[in-house]
Amino acid sequence: MAENDAMPTLPKKCGPYISSVTSRGMNLVIRGVVLFFIGVFLALVLNLLQIQRNVTLFPPDVITSIFSSAWWVPPCCGTASAVIGLLYPCMDKHLGEPHKFKREWSSVMRCVAVFVGINHASAPAQKVDFANNIQLSLTLAALSIGLWWTFDRSRSGFGLGVGIAFLATLVSQLLVYNGVYQYTSPDFLYVRSWLPCIFFAGGITMGNIGRQLAMYECKVIAEKSHED
Repeated sequence: MAENDAMPTLPKKCGPYISSVTSRGMNLVIRGVVLFFIGVFLALVLNLLQIQRNVTLFPPDVITSIFSSAWWVPPCCGTASAVIGLLYPCMDKHLGEPHKFKREWSSVMRCVAVFVGINHASAPAQKVDFANNIQLSLTLAALSIGLWWTFDRSRSGFGLGVGIAFLATLVSQLLVYNGVYQYTSPDFLYVRSWLPCIFFAGGITMGNIGRQLAMYECKVIAEKSHED
């Protein structure tokens, strides 16, 4: 009996790396970093597409990266993506309305693909010709709301998407007004009228990614607690 009591206990098997971190604060930081880099990657890709189609123009002295993008755009988009991705699950928890609609990574990836498609449709010289910018803006608005209905359908998601679109459009107006960059054919004060639709769809997309990461974190922590 004494020998059995003296035998050292083996460490229990741990799950994925994030489950080994017991601090909620650290888990929040990990999710924020992941969301930041996802936002940076999407900003580089989407901004490159916009510049290639002459939708946005940056002064020559700020076009310094290999992606022909201003250096501050990816970090700003990454920071915004982290804030949005963390805000969505926090808002769901605060309202007591856990989001359970289409909670799988395949759905999240389809949402990202649709968002990229909406962004691509905003560029000129597409095969689909629109009579005017208002028709294009209304079409993108319908596609953006369709993205929300297909992949979200929550009141909190729609409300946050509208708020994000309003704030991001206001910031864009101020940046263009101060000459940081410009749009080739502005028709909504200093920016394009379809820009709020892009911001709305982007907010829904990053919110879905943030929710999925939060759900994954809860799942692996629950598995670790069960093993313990």
